[in-house]
Amino acid sequence: MEHFDLIVIGSGPAGRRAAIQAAKFGRNVLVVEKGRRVGGVSVHTGTIPSKTLRETVLNLTGWRERGFYGRSYRVKEDISAGDLRARLHMTLNHEVEVLEHQFARNKVHTVSGHARFADATTIEVEGDAGEVMQFSADKFLIAVGTKPFRPDYVPFDGEYVLDSDEILELSELPRSIAVIGAGVIGVEYASIFSALDVHVTLVEPRNSMLDFLDQELVADFTHQLRDRGIALRFGAKVEKITKNGPADCEIRLEGGRCIRSNVILFAAGRMGATPSLNLDACGLEVDHRGRLKVDPMTFQTNVPHIFAAGDVIGFPSLASTSMEQGRIAACHALGEKAYDPPEYFPYGIYAVPEISTVGMTEEEIKERGIPYECGVARFRETSRGHIMGLDTGMLKMIFSLKTRRLLGCHIVGEGATELVHIGQAVLNLKGTLEYFVENTFNYPTLAEAYKIAALDAWNRMPHLER
Repeated sequence: MEHFDLIVIGSGPAGRRAAIQAAKFGRNVLVVEKGRRVGGVSVHTGTIPSKTLRETVLNLTGWRERGFYGRSYRVKEDISAGDLRARLHMTLNHEVEVLEHQFARNKVHTVSGHARFADATTIEVEGDAGEVMQFSADKFLIAVGTKPFRPDYVPFDGEYVLDSDEILELSELPRSIAVIGAGVIGVEYASIFSALDVHVTLVEPRNSMLDFLDQELVADFTHQLRDRGIALRFGAKVEKITKNGPADCEIRLEGGRCIRSNVILFAAGRMGATPSLNLDACGLEVDHRGRLKVDPMTFQTNVPHIFAAGDVIGFPSLASTSMEQGRIAACHALGEKAYDPPEYFPYGIYAVPEISTVGMTEEEIKERGIPYECGVARFRETSRGHIMGLDTGMLKMIFSLKTRRLLGCHIVGEGATELVHIGQAVLNLKGTLEYFVENTFNYPTLAEAYKIAALDAWNRMPHLER
């Protein structure tokens, strides 16, 4: 039985970063991946595919140019599901090749198969042909990610009633789609299909969506969705889902209201992909969603030599944070020096339009009783916005009245996930309002919105004595 310093179960963002970091320390590392190719959910069904799909849709539909040429403008008249998959497969192949090269270059061992614990220091890996291999290790990192939550009352068929993994395999584009769940995944796919001019109904049992975001941002985003014709059904619990026939699905809501659509996407939550790991054998327990509990600073579980990182430990469930969690976990597992996880990290939602946020929301600042002032800039106020044909999009910054430090930065609109990093840097370096007021930004750029928002706040804040 082959022995390793570290065995990583899963090759998604957390697993790949942990494995390569451990290899950089000169340790003997094995990565176990249940899929045919490395990359995990992030590469094959999650982050990379959904963002590639989004970019393909925006390019082929001419979405970004419609501000100039009208809503009927198209780059390609008849867009098929095949058109969307073509770019997807090219991107995924490239991602996998890069990752395989990284593993090979760093001498990380990989094996394909389903892993399960035989005891606290040994795993069994069952290959595609049914063969079973055993490996032992001093330390383990569980980075298996998540899988879609599939409740019994939903008649999934892989063709017309789909989960968020299956939606990428659509054989043809529907004329209408109903999305159940207005979380990050549901909102992203709902807005992407809307950009394809598919009629979208978004169903959410709660009375609001994306509650962790600044609510002024959510209000702006919601207005944009409604303006594009997306039907929002909030506070509506699903009673029954029926497939009447091909491309004919029905959702019955509490109160008797019915929604008819060609396709239903169920995107209400995900579960930790832990059931097959036989965690009882190593002394670990999971919560009701199959997630593991860890120390938030070291990512160590209650079994000292076993660590966990990525989506399997829950919020924030971002590829970016998972990568850092994996690196930090590997450092702690191997007794190497590690830095603390950052207090503030950017959260990106790749809807149409994008949303990105870092720091505290206005609601959180009010709860803490911090005196504050806000500054807001609309993208249509920037020359770059005019050039791009933008009539929507906003940037909001929140500053402390006492220290004048930036407390939060929230953006909805084109390029939000790129723009947010300016706010992130200033926030983590404890910068103040004066940074934005006194510095020069390239012109014309969307980044100029930082200057506009800062001046908006400066006009209402007490002026410093020079």
